Amino acid sequence: MWARPSQLLSRGIIGMNRRNIRYIGRYNNRRLYPLVDDKLKTKLLAEQYGITTPALIGTVTTQFEVKGVGDMIAGHDGFAIKPAKGSGGKGILVIERVDHDGFVKPSGAKLNLEDLHRHISNILSGLYSLGGAPDVAMIESLINFDEKLSEYTYEGVPDIRVIVFRGYPVMAMMRLSTAASDGKANLHQGAVGVGLDIATGTAVRGVQYDRSRRDHPDTGHELASLRIPDWTSLLELTASCYEMTGLGYLGTDMVIDRNQGPMLLELNARPGLAIQMANGEGLRPRLDLVEKQSDGLNVKERVAFAQRHFARRGELKDLPAPELAPACVST
Repeated sequence: MWARPSQLLSRGIIGMNRRNIRYIGRYNNRRLYPLVDDKLKTKLLAEQYGITTPALIGTVTTQFEVKGVGDMIAGHDGFAIKPAKGSGGKGILVIERVDHDGFVKPSGAKLNLEDLHRHISNILSGLYSLGGAPDVAMIESLINFDEKLSEYTYEGVPDIRVIVFRGYPVMAMMRLSTAASDGKANLHQGAVGVGLDIATGTAVRGVQYDRSRRDHPDTGHELASLRIPDWTSLLELTASCYEMTGLGYLGTDMVIDRNQGPMLLELNARPGLAIQMANGEGLRPRLDLVEKQSDGLNVKERVAFAQRHFARRGELKDLPAPELAPACVST
């Protein structure tokens, strides 16, 4: 079902033009972008602010260092190789376990050390980086994601995107990997997006390929019972990224580790707008309310404000809601 622009406006849906001009252009100083565009810089900055991130095994900065990767990963049962300046999940290689035959991906496919060398060389050459610039390869420890969430995802680690505006967490969704997305939590590749109630961290709506979804396409598990553990702690971590970066409008990508709780994966100074589809609600009313608030509240106060004003009832146990097609979003 397609929606007219007037219908989208009445639902508070914002498009790329308004996002770029009104929010990113006004609240994000471009000189601060390197803090979030470079995942290595983000990780080091997060450590300074006491924000937990996946452990860094090591980095590879030159082609000469590639041949030393075997020694670097020795003794690690699993790890992830990432481009420091990648985007959209491109170039991330996850090794779930290591056995005598080689390195095993979540899909079960096996790679050898030469395959890892080739992948890292591609990262260094800028194959996955923004603008094709030379890059750095990061090797991180795997996340031991909370087993309570295992029935809601396929092969990959589910992550949580929270839009933070002026330090207030205004909207959130969980991205669940699927067979179609090749185990990656990327909505454009077929992952399931689940809108989350800011007050409780419970599921309010599910979408896949811009259509309503009430269960996971591969596991068959219903989505209505989804509830994020340590939800308030997670929101407080996301809200503190405002002070950490100085960026007024950003996307924070989080995961739940079963041992360490909420962890920061990465930040985005230009977060996408699909989160509105996952929630079945536009960002504009929430952003408008936050703009009216005075400065000076601390992290806990901002989170409490968001939980009080942005609470909502879920749709997953109700009748199907009408679809809104994102192709019409142009305001």
